[in-house]
Amino acid sequence: MVVKQGELNLNFLVEELDLPESAYEKAKKRYEDLGEWFNRDNSLLSDNNVHIFPQGSFMLGTAIRPVEKDAEYDLDLACKLREGVSKGSHTQKEIKELIGTELEAYRRARGIQTGLDEKHRCWCLEYKDNISFHLDIVPAIPADELKKSQLYELINSTDASNEIAENASSSAVSITDNRDSNYNEISTEWNISNPEGYGLWFAEQMRTTRKRILLEKAKVDELPIHDKKTPLQRCVQLLKRHRDAMFKDNQDSKPISIIISTLAARAYTGEVDIASALNNILKNMQSMINSTTPRVPNPVNPQEDFTDKWEMSEYKHLRLEDNFKIWLKQAQKDFKIIIESRDASELNKTFEKRFEINTDDKILRESLGLANSETKKDKPKEHDIENPPKPWKS
Repeated sequence: MVVKQGELNLNFLVEELDLPESAYEKAKKRYEDLGEWFNRDNSLLSDNNVHIFPQGSFMLGTAIRPVEKDAEYDLDLACKLREGVSKGSHTQKEIKELIGTELEAYRRARGIQTGLDEKHRCWCLEYKDNISFHLDIVPAIPADELKKSQLYELINSTDASNEIAENASSSAVSITDNRDSNYNEISTEWNISNPEGYGLWFAEQMRTTRKRILLEKAKVDELPIHDKKTPLQRCVQLLKRHRDAMFKDNQDSKPISIIISTLAARAYTGEVDIASALNNILKNMQSMINSTTPRVPNPVNPQEDFTDKWEMSEYKHLRLEDNFKIWLKQAQKDFKIIIESRDASELNKTFEKRFEINTDDKILRESLGLANSETKKDKPKEHDIENPPKPWKS
């Protein structure tokens, strides 16, 4: 089978921005160590059957290297207390403080110098050794049966399979948030989250025409899908890195990863190579955004809108929807160049300018069998799409 040049170009790029295997190994050791700590005999949570699992990009197998070489890896974790607590026995504050107390003890026991930091929904821990991680740990308890039943009906009313509706709804959790008016009170009203359910949905979207990539018996927290990535995962990695480089100096206005991942997963139709998948995703992402709310619904909680900030007055100055459209248009242009390029110099310049990937023409020529330069006919000068507006210029 002859591999097309565009596929070779994209594979080279994605290998440059992918995480080293050591990062995944370290991530796994981090949360396994936390799980052992929380479940030790003298832990305040020893009777709660604590389950620590990754969420976000590490769970989906779409994590990438930071643009800045010395930046930390973000590892988002959930800390689910599966037994001994409920909305009727503890307030959100009590649950969060129990977990915070054990995290502080863990920090001291492991000699972590940076203090524990409390955010609205999570605790943040800076874990530094040969690989630095920024850990966000979200306290959670299982959602009640009524909420799970409601989620099942909502998911089942979408295009998701009945299997996903059953499995995803059963994994929903209630999470703490100190902005909640009931934070200090016993209440049945907690915020709902479902990272495990989203992981199951995303895994189902990774099906190909040859094989359905849904590991029914695999546990999400075992990071089963990072080592043999599908075209969908590779496309999400490429899109996120392009976004990171484009908004390097304007972080607050960049399209968020959950929107990119969800739209890409919905647009993916089982292509077996990255170039075809990426072309299709870039062509159809915009059409996956609804004209009315929810614009980009959470597939495992369809009443939640991932674009909710687009219309909020406090975020208007960031022009979030406009910047998404600007980014998508630039991505379409840049990936077209990469897929069609047969010139090492042109490709190298695009890698450096649009992805912050530094290599050289010789490496590209040798790795990809590219020419150093091509004789080109005169053609109109290409212009970059204007840089995303910074908030202070709005």
